[in-house]
Amino acid sequence: MAVVNTSGRRKTAVARIYMSAGSGNIIVNGRDYKEYFSTGTLQYVATQSLALVNAMGQYDIKVNLDGGGVKGQAEALRLAIAKALCEIDPANRAILKPQGLLCRDPRMVERKKPGRPKARKRFQFSKR
Repeated sequence: MAVVNTSGRRKTAVARIYMSAGSGNIIVNGRDYKEYFSTGTLQYVATQSLALVNAMGQYDIKVNLDGGGVKGQAEALRLAIAKALCEIDPANRAILKPQGLLCRDPRMVERKKPGRPKARKRFQFSKR
């Protein structure tokens, strides 16, 4: 199997991955993913796609993460891995799609509008 490279995004986080057959190493920005994602919840989120298709320990994944916070980065990585697994074997799509792992979460922070203190907040109304 050749190297599959895809990307996943969530909020402002972007994950670019290079997946190839291997022993299950996941390297995130030059560090092991268990070191990068310190909590068990984030580690679970990052590897959720692999666990669903019983592919844990079958692929070496090199990840470049940029932007956002750690939660957004973990979810961006989850989407990138799910997309790569569908490229490798289209049968994986039937497993991952019902779980919602192939949907990019489109929610972003709303921009601040000019003449306002925040995106939707107004200045206090004064009658006199």
